[in-house]
Formats: sequence, structure tokens, C-alpha cells
Amino acid sequence: MRMYDIIAKKRDGYELTKREIKFFINKYTNGEIPDYQASALLMAIYFQNMSDRELGYFTAAMANSGEIIDLSAIDGIKVDKHSTGGVGDKTTLILIPLVASLGIPIPKMSGRGLGHTGGTLDKLEAIPNFNIELTSDTFIKNVNEHKLAVVGQTATLAPADQKLYHLRDVTATVHSIPLIASSIMSKKIASGADALVLDVKTGTGTFMEKLADAKLLAQAMVSIGKQVNKQTVAVISNMNQPLGKAIGNSLEVIEAIDTLKGKGPKDVTELCLTLGSYMVVLANKAKNTEEARRLLQESLQSGKALTYFKKLIKAQGGDDKVIDDYERLPQAKYTYELRAKKAGFVTAMNTEQLGVAAMMLGAGRKTVDAKIDLGVGIVLHKKIGDYVAKDESLLTIYSNDPSVEQVKEKLLHNIIIPMEKGATDPSQSLIYDVITS
Repeated sequence: MRMYDIIAKKRDGYELTKREIKFFINKYTNGEIPDYQASALLMAIYFQNMSDRELGYFTAAMANSGEIIDLSAIDGIKVDKHSTGGVGDKTTLILIPLVASLGIPIPKMSGRGLGHTGGTLDKLEAIPNFNIELTSDTFIKNVNEHKLAVVGQTATLAPADQKLYHLRDVTATVHSIPLIASSIMSKKIASGADALVLDVKTGTGTFMEKLADAKLLAQAMVSIGKQVNKQTVAVISNMNQPLGKAIGNSLEVIEAIDTLKGKGPKDVTELCLTLGSYMVVLANKAKNTEEARRLLQESLQSGKALTYFKKLIKAQGGDDKVIDDYERLPQAKYTYELRAKKAGFVTAMNTEQLGVAAMMLGAGRKTVDAKIDLGVGIVLHKKIGDYVAKDESLLTIYSNDPSVEQVKEKLLHNIIIPMEKGATDPSQSLIYDVITS
């Protein structure tokens, strides 16, 4: 078998076999296929796409290129949740204790933030002494005892994906639906959960800005899940504005705790209830999403979900007193109000650029090895559809730098307020679609 023939076959639009795909993934991971040939195949896939069958083979081969986490020692149906990335997305912090409070084991492996998107691990590390580096035995023990634990993804998970992602990044093949789908799902398959709920973001703060593309990605990932016998549901949600009001690590922890106390923003609460409902159904703890939602709402209202977040913090060495004392979290030295220059309704936000503004403050990373400032960020006071008076505060900036003029300029440029009253965008649905098959 020759790599040349595989490239030519895909270039001409033919379907690759399981054997050909496995040959490519294994040989490239082991360094036996050069980058220039791998790049040629990635470009051929970019233009010719992949069939569902090919995509299943490709993803499984990447998942099997490294360690497959064995979670069989954890009792019950293990459910995972993954988001394709967004600004202000703190749903994992809420969903882990919320779903676990119904007796569902949540062994969560998460990543760090890069660019304008935040990472779950960074947010959790805003909690003093929270340890995300657990041994495998401790990880499994915590899930069995407390129903939840969070650790970082290991380098041994899907190493083929890591190599291919770096290559995609420099060959203009990142924005390929089959390559994005296989990248996400290979790590999720290797992570060992029994079922998976995907939050596929669409809008100005995402890879999939167009709803049609987000649906194609969601369908591709659900198809992969079906082929590898992993129950998978994809919820397509709106990222045309940040989720909730807080952008930044400790600020998002506060908003997550507020949500667990029943005082969170409506959009955050609604998305968590929607995603959580499907997680509960996949775990066979409810017959349908209506019953599941009722159970989750009861857990929020009773404070049970909040106690599980406290269990998570305590079990991983963190300071659980932050739940009642937010000042124990990292704090910014300075706060600045950004005031509207004119009256009107907020009609649009460039979510990506708002995330970039937070990154400029230090809340995100420009490079993988950059250090994050856990206390800085932005808290929105107005969102799409809200009326704002002239000189009224649009948001508060939290900074450790006494000068934030560039950040202010970027924020003002990317929050759109026309003069006409009532000029609001009527299409701001939070949930666009749910893909189950």
C-alpha cells in the first residue's frame, strides 16, 4: 500500500477503505509518513469531503492511535458533555454538579482555553488550590464516591489528532467539517464515557458562524457516535452574543455558583437545563427530557446541585468557602465602566471580538504557553435586545492594568447600538436545533 495512491484516490473523490485510513493514521502517527503527504491528503479531504462510513473509520483510527481510557471501574452509565467553544461558556461548571446530583457519574476530562475561547480547567483553577492533576485511581475513586471529578486531558489521548491538528493549522484545512468532527469525537471516544451530549455553537464567536454549517457538523458527530456505539445527542446553540454576562475565569466561576444558587442569567440556566436534560435521559434516569428537566430544576431549587459543586471542590483540594465568599477568588485591582455614547437598543455583538478584548486584559491565551490572569475580565450589563440610555453603563471591565483604552475601543466598536428604537434582532433564539440521529 502506498500513500501516493491513497492521496490520488481521495483527490479524485473516491471513498477510502478502513484499511487505507488505518494505514495512514498509524504510519503518520509513528512518523513514517512525511508532513507533505499528510498535508496533501488533508487538502483532498477538505475539497472532497468524507462519507459517513469514511468519517467513522477515520475517527476510530485516531481514537485508537493512543490510550483508550478504561472507565469500567466506575458504576453506572457515564455521560460526558462537550462544547465546540464559545465566549462566557461556563456550562460545564454547572452541569457537572447538576447532573451528578441525580446520581449520574460524570468523569470529566477538560481542556484549557486558547484565543478568544475560555477553558474549563482555567476557570476551575481560579478556585484556590483546586487540583486538576489527579491520578487515575483517585479520579475513578472520586467519581464512584461523589459522582463527579474533573481532570485535564492527557497527551496520550488520540495523539494522531494532535499531530494532524498542528498540520491543519498551517495548511488552511482547519475549517473542514469532517476534520473538525473527527478531531472532537476521537478524543471523546478515547475518554471512555458511555454517552455524549454535544453543545455545537454557531454565530460570531465560533468556527461554525453559519447555522447550516453547524447543523452539518452536529450531524457528522452524531453519525460518528452511532457508528462507534456511543449514544450521542447534539444541541445547536447561539453564540451571536456571549453566554451569560461574565467573561473571564473567576468572574465565570461566580456566575456559575450564582446559577447553582438559582440566581444565574436566564440563558445560562436554560442552556444548562437543555443540555442536562439530554444527559439525564442518556443515563436512563428519566424517560424523556420533560421529566429530566423537572428533576434538574428540583435539584437547583433545593440546593442539592450546589452541594455537589462543593463536593467537587473539596474532593480536589480546593477552597470550598468560595461558594459563600467570592472575595476568596482572584480579584482585579481596577474596575472601569464602559458607557454608551448614544441611546438605543443593542442589536448585535461580535462575540469573537468581545472574547479577544477579554484576552487583551489577560483572561485568555494568545499562545498555548501564555500565562492567564485569573481575576480579570468583563461583565456585561446589556445584551442584544436591551435598551441603553446615553452614558449608561454597557459593561464593567475588570483589569490589573491601569490603562484599558484599547480594550474600551474594541468593545465599543463591537457592540452595535443604532439610533432607531425597537431596531432589535428578532432571531436571537438560544437553541436552534437538536440532532439525535
